[in-house]
Amino acid sequence: MKRNLYAFLMAMTIATTASAQNKTTSGGKLKPEQANMDVRHYTIALDVNFEQKTIDGYTTIDIITAKPTHILLFDLLDSLKVSAVLVNGKKEPFTYKNNMITINTVKELAAGKASVKVVYGGKPHIAVRPPWDDGFTFTKDSTGHQWLAITAEGTGGKVYYPCKDHPSDEPNEGADLIITVPKDLVVAGPGLLIKTTKKGDKATFHWKTNYSINNYSILFNVGDYKLVQRTYKSIAGNTVPIQFYVLKEHADKANKLMDMFEVTIHEKEKYFGEYPWAKEKVGLVETPHLGMEHQSMVAYGNKFKYVRVGSQDYDWLLHHEFGHEWWGNKVTAIDWADYWIHEGIGSYADALFTLEFAGKPAYIKLFQKSVKGIQNKQPIVLGKDIDEESAYNGDIYSKGAFFMHTINYVMGDSLFFPTLKGFATDPKHTYINLNNTDDVEQYFSAAYGKSLKPLFDMYLRTIDKLQISVIPARGDNKYLVKLDNISMPLPLDITTDAGTQRMVVDAKGTSITSKTMPVVDADGWYFKKVIYE
Repeated sequence: MKRNLYAFLMAMTIATTASAQNKTTSGGKLKPEQANMDVRHYTIALDVNFEQKTIDGYTTIDIITAKPTHILLFDLLDSLKVSAVLVNGKKEPFTYKNNMITINTVKELAAGKASVKVVYGGKPHIAVRPPWDDGFTFTKDSTGHQWLAITAEGTGGKVYYPCKDHPSDEPNEGADLIITVPKDLVVAGPGLLIKTTKKGDKATFHWKTNYSINNYSILFNVGDYKLVQRTYKSIAGNTVPIQFYVLKEHADKANKLMDMFEVTIHEKEKYFGEYPWAKEKVGLVETPHLGMEHQSMVAYGNKFKYVRVGSQDYDWLLHHEFGHEWWGNKVTAIDWADYWIHEGIGSYADALFTLEFAGKPAYIKLFQKSVKGIQNKQPIVLGKDIDEESAYNGDIYSKGAFFMHTINYVMGDSLFFPTLKGFATDPKHTYINLNNTDDVEQYFSAAYGKSLKPLFDMYLRTIDKLQISVIPARGDNKYLVKLDNISMPLPLDITTDAGTQRMVVDAKGTSITSKTMPVVDADGWYFKKVIYE
């Protein structure tokens, strides 16, 4: 339980530090020239030189343009050097500055399919404090082998490859990574390993995912890895490989972690449906940084630290990052303004492990502690067209999770959990179909049968707390309990001398008879302020 609380607090620290350190960020207002492009596929082919800490190769971007155009824009940090740009196989003039490649084609490019190849290389940005800071981490393991990790969530994929760096556009047809490294090293990437080719003192690893994927998950890790693997049977009956790329020096720890991992997988599937990338793999790779939710190859650097939650050993980092396979990777926000969908629901999902294996009293106690970590200095949803740095603050974790805790209470377990699972398995809201906060609200309101918008607006779009008044009324032992600042009736647990009852309360109020002062919401389901008059 303490580790669950620590997960909330750590997430808040990550958010705050990342916001302070990122000098470039992802998302924001989409440029018209990029709005005209629909990215379909990325192919990234790079040779990694560990001695010089450089990369060299190309990225091919397959796009569909809605209208004819002369101009194509792609994001790429200008710490690199671009030597050539080809559009449909023909070299085109370009400029490369201010982290942007601008291609101005000689002839107008017709609407429809196009292929853009960017040849580039150089020294990529080095991460200062990953995963809080993005970039490449060139280091060595304790045996002296080279070890490389990439982090890109805040800055976006442009940290090392040209892309349309906006959450509203994922490559519908996936991505290929063709990465060449020294022959004694192993590359771990998203999707399936198509082939490994060794030539001289180098080895090339070809990874491919056919799923849509957010651009900050299109990356790779390199190390002296041993592949430890097994299979599991998904909730839908599919046999899925579990692959753990663990440093050889830690291979003896892999099976224990994978035993725990299987428990996590089945617990997640219970609440959110089948693992989203069942046609490829469940992937895990050891990294020198703490971790990140990279699709089908989750980065893990928690150094095999476990605690006990109920009947199970528990690794909060593994559990949290893996939960993003549903909330963030399968269910994805179309705008960083709606980032809480990833981190808030993902953090709520962490608490479900406590509910599942330690019971409801432990789950309630967890949220009673976590509510103290809500900073409440700014709304979670700040509007639209928000960049990642502006949207990323601790409350998207802690308050976002607490909001789902509140919705659970309002709807009740029998309705809330099927609705949560329904959203995560609904084709209208998953994979290539991206979401904003209104999509979530409308789905849950439809299931509830009444509008939950006032509650969504209060928790997510303001810093108001639910205000409840307890007012002595005429007559002995009479009280009026009412809601002061929300335009919808809500259930409340009200404790009187007769015990605790769940009552529906609105702005007009509900009359209570009690010899003792009524206590409202003693278990703490609401982020609230209670006024006793």
